[in-house]
Amino acid sequence: MNEKRTVVTLFGVGVAVVTAYIAYRFIAALTIAVFLYYSTRRFYKSLERLHLPDKARAGLVISFLGVPLLVLITYTVALIVVEIRNFAAEYPVTEMLPQDVVWVQSLENPPELTIQGLAVAYQAGTFDPFIDFAVDHAGLLTSVVSNVLLNLLIVVVVTYYLLIDGSKFHEWLLRFDDDAIVREYLETADKELEAVLFGNLLNVILISLIAIVTFMGYNLAVPSAVEIPYPALAGALTGIASLIPVVGMKIVYVPVAIAAAVPLVLDGTTSLIVYLVGFLVLTIVVVDTIPDLVLRPYLSGERTHVGLLMLAYIFGPIVFGFYGLFLAPIILVLGLTFADTALPRLLGANAGRRSGPPERTEGVSVSGQTEGVSVSTQSPSSEPSGEASQ
Repeated sequence: MNEKRTVVTLFGVGVAVVTAYIAYRFIAALTIAVFLYYSTRRFYKSLERLHLPDKARAGLVISFLGVPLLVLITYTVALIVVEIRNFAAEYPVTEMLPQDVVWVQSLENPPELTIQGLAVAYQAGTFDPFIDFAVDHAGLLTSVVSNVLLNLLIVVVVTYYLLIDGSKFHEWLLRFDDDAIVREYLETADKELEAVLFGNLLNVILISLIAIVTFMGYNLAVPSAVEIPYPALAGALTGIASLIPVVGMKIVYVPVAIAAAVPLVLDGTTSLIVYLVGFLVLTIVVVDTIPDLVLRPYLSGERTHVGLLMLAYIFGPIVFGFYGLFLAPIILVLGLTFADTALPRLLGANAGRRSGPPERTEGVSVSGQTEGVSVSTQSPSSEPSGEASQ
């Protein structure tokens, strides 16, 4: 009998090691999937009012999250290409670049961004330097693209099935409960993760709206020469960038201000740059500082300290890489919840002690027998007496 248990145990350890290795290989995708699951779970549950099947609700959640993000990225890339082409056509930037670089010559006469214009440019050999570069680095490009698509597929699939079967996984974990320690820890951690990560998503949405209103209001109050290009897009990207620690939103609104200042410098109208300085001051105060001070304390969860959460966002990418932005707050919540719930009971302290009035229980006495209504006034650390219920 012991030999069978040993074999089963070794087999289980082997499976666990292989599973852990696979999870480590795709830790970034799995982390982002968990982050998205907790960020969107409230939205998924709210769709129950429509009486839709679980699979349909999960598909809608992923679509509402992924499709706008994909459209936003595509639209941003297209606008960048258009603006670079217009800028290169209006200003002699090619004269400032080294002429011995082959691809620089293609910037002198940028093609029209139409199917016919791109076809003519291809026939004229305009894209030959870029095609040659792609061919020379085909292996690297193929590897990068395939890895991105694979990790994206993992994120979508894992998020989808977490939304559908997350409760089943939760109940499976509760099978290992021991004196309600596991149940208390898991339920508390699950609730806090949802509060913190959903708060991040809500923070992105609110900052995006604030930034859009601020940028549009700025454009209404200044001359057209110093207007911020595409204020709605810039505001949406500013909200998304708020997830990035330390630098945050500055990676959006600072380059936007610089891009708006470059034509002024080239045209010699540097006196108007004062408006862009005012734009930076306005954005730092209204978009970057006030929401962080006002919104973040309400969106940081019930137990997690705001300062510790900010440190997690700062040190996470430094320690783990880019996915540390999502992994660090998860680890922080799990660790703090463990220290607050399970650890005191494991060390013999009473984790059930709570300040406030004694609990009122209906129809259950201390010993579990029906006694009408009883009020417990004993301290949580004392053992209930068997004679009290006789």
